[in-house]
Amino acid sequence: MQDVIALAFPFFGLIFLGFAAGKFRKLPEAGLAWMNFFIVYIALPALFFRLLSETPIEQLTDLSFVTATTFTTYTVFAIAFCIGVLATSGNIPESTVLGIAGAYSNIGYMGPGLTLAVLGPAATVPTALILCFDNTLLFILAPLMMAVGGTDKEPITKTLQRIVWRVFSHPFILATIAGVGAAAIGFRPPTAIDTMLKYLSGAAAPCALFAMGVSVALRPANRIPLELPAVLVVKLLVHPLLVFLLLSWIGGFDPVWVATAILMACLPPATNVFVIAQQYNVYVQRASSFVLIGTIASVVTVTGFIWALTHNLFHLNL
Repeated sequence: MQDVIALAFPFFGLIFLGFAAGKFRKLPEAGLAWMNFFIVYIALPALFFRLLSETPIEQLTDLSFVTATTFTTYTVFAIAFCIGVLATSGNIPESTVLGIAGAYSNIGYMGPGLTLAVLGPAATVPTALILCFDNTLLFILAPLMMAVGGTDKEPITKTLQRIVWRVFSHPFILATIAGVGAAAIGFRPPTAIDTMLKYLSGAAAPCALFAMGVSVALRPANRIPLELPAVLVVKLLVHPLLVFLLLSWIGGFDPVWVATAILMACLPPATNVFVIAQQYNVYVQRASSFVLIGTIASVVTVTGFIWALTHNLFHLNL
């Protein structure tokens, strides 16, 4: 258990340092803008590019893994969406936010820090693939479902154009594509650039976790919806168990990849749940509750999954 605490404490410790800073230092939220820009557009893309570019290309083309993990995320979205339909009497926009809360793990800010800390560099490729394709799926689902629900008033062609732009201009996806391309042609950056990429990579996880804690602190839970426990059970427990069952049923995957998928799936709802709710002015206050309470609950559930993986309860023989 001491080994599990040693793995989990620095990870959650950085989040709670950020949370404490956000609570006790009343700085404006605008102050996070440059840190978030650094994390999303510079540090995390540098991490993914550097690690993927050093990976043999044959490891980057496992479509069965991508299909299974992305399908599981979609399935969990559908389950949480149905809970939302029952809870909101059929309100599609609100149900969409609930679906996203139940499926959209905090894979950008929390994923790389957790998987690399627990599983080491071997988790890099599956982490990047899940991050890339889960983001793509939810970039597509959110605007399409909002258009169906009547919240998004723009023409469908405009919505589709916006989806394509968001997918292919996102820095995580661009960095993944660039990393895969570099691995395919055997490109290695010059020593000076490679050193800078290492510095940026080292800053990515600590900055992301601290910034996430601050973001959660600045968005208090003003209203606790009745459907919150059910959706959080789906996110924190059902999602990782489903991805484990599906990958085990298909078989043939590296145990580290399966463990990575479990850890990525057990993460709490992403702060983007609140951002999407705010963008469409739907379920905004309650969305912040999902992020805050989900993050707090994940201290127990994520630590539990780390313990289960390190004690071989999933029979992965890591």
